[in-house]
Amino acid sequence: MGLIWIITIIISLIVEALTFNLVTIWIALGALAAYIISFFTPNETIQIFMFFLVTILSLIFTRDFVKRYISKTKVKTNLDSVVGKTGTVTKKITSDETGRVKVMGKSWSAVSENNKVIKQDTKVKIIKIEGVKLIVKKEEK
Repeated sequence: MGLIWIITIIISLIVEALTFNLVTIWIALGALAAYIISFFTPNETIQIFMFFLVTILSLIFTRDFVKRYISKTKVKTNLDSVVGKTGTVTKKITSDETGRVKVMGKSWSAVSENNKVIKQDTKVKIIKIEGVKLIVKKEEK
């Protein structure tokens, strides 16, 4: 039965390494506990009970703590917060020249997404930021 626990540990850790979602780490801990218990008793029922007990307890007591410190959510910075917003062209954007766009009360250097000309006073959508320039496209009506 010890081999089954080792295989469970290895598979769980591989899945965890591939996903980074804290899905199988608790299964690996439970399998490790069951593997250790297998040295003291050949009773499979006790090993399985220990596997489930440690898996469930480690999940209950550590999931919130771990999620808090290993958060996947990206906090938007001031720069990121303009992506997806609508702005107004204050200086014409051409394929040769950087224009200006006002968004959220700030003026930014801007280029068009496909090097298209965008006239002054045109509403644009901010696609992304590259360096200190906004990449924009003409907003569809």
